[in-house]
Amino acid sequence: MTSGHGSGSGASHAPRSAAKDKWGSTTDLPSIAQWLRTKTKVVVVTHVKPDGDAVGSSIALTRALNLSGASAGTAVSLPSRARAWYFGPRPSWIRRVVGDTPSLSIENASEIEHEHADAVVIVDTGSWVQVEMVKPWLAQHTADTAVIDHHAQGDPDIAPRRVVDTTSAAAAQIVAELCRILLNKKSLADLPREVAEPLYLGLATDTGWFKHSNVTPAVLRVASELLAAGVDHAALYVNIEQRERLPRLKLLGRALDSLKLFDENRVAIMSITKADFASTGAQPADSGGFADHSQTLETVMVTAVLTEADAAEFGMQSKPGEKLTKISLRSKSVAGSVDVNAVAKEFGGGGHVRAAGAKVALGLDETKTRLLDAIRRHWGT
Repeated sequence: MTSGHGSGSGASHAPRSAAKDKWGSTTDLPSIAQWLRTKTKVVVVTHVKPDGDAVGSSIALTRALNLSGASAGTAVSLPSRARAWYFGPRPSWIRRVVGDTPSLSIENASEIEHEHADAVVIVDTGSWVQVEMVKPWLAQHTADTAVIDHHAQGDPDIAPRRVVDTTSAAAAQIVAELCRILLNKKSLADLPREVAEPLYLGLATDTGWFKHSNVTPAVLRVASELLAAGVDHAALYVNIEQRERLPRLKLLGRALDSLKLFDENRVAIMSITKADFASTGAQPADSGGFADHSQTLETVMVTAVLTEADAAEFGMQSKPGEKLTKISLRSKSVAGSVDVNAVAKEFGGGGHVRAAGAKVALGLDETKTRLLDAIRRHWGT
């Protein structure tokens, strides 16, 4: 199989122009690859509470940068020139994916005050609010930053170099092509397995293991070539999806107990309190994917999981008495359903038409009331 540019996300084609104050692409992947080739210290950053796409994209790119620095005949010969940074609650499986790849787990901003980089790449987000903990550091490196993202919203001032492809199902779909270029491979099938595997993880998890509406022929072509590179799909699925912790299952039980239906059973809302976390022993990262369960209800078109949270989970400073609720939204790909990205934007968040989120400085009950009002405004739009 030979993919070249053909089987990627399309993000490496001629750049789409974007004004300085408008979110979108300002360059293309070959240009970013060329820019990275001579960099000697690269930091790869992703969003708070990293998921499969965030971890997979960042680790694959870090490995590709280190391999290209060591063996691709560039001006750089530093096998550890790139390192991935993570902050906020992390999934229980992250160490199995990261392995011995250079990485840094950040607990507070003071840990990176004196870190230096001559290039920064942000993957799977372009929003300042998603990188709040490291924002002061990033703001000092803006001129040397690039963004690789697939979300419809972002902050243009976060980086001058941006490749944003909203048609891609995952950031990993775009990063895969960047890795191919960096490693000078003819196709994604020629990527080293250690690069292909985290890319497949990102693609698989952001498509719900290839069952969501964002699965396209291009997605399946990329997945096919990554499998040809040596990815063991079955082993990866077991390692990520079939190693549940009992506290997470108990938390899911609490969430399902809280499930309420609204608007002729078309909207399902689950609420998770801090007390639920405390009583089950679950961690903040354990609530990921809960919306998928209520989506199985036949009448439900929109699902929401509201989670009572602490500001520290998002790298933010808490204020006395402040309440914070995380909103996770999903909608079915059916006629007349809701664009949850438009709903999330009303709360300062965003994402995709069928999957989006936000966080608000409100309690659970008030968030639920305002969210229902917002959903009702967007039926069929």
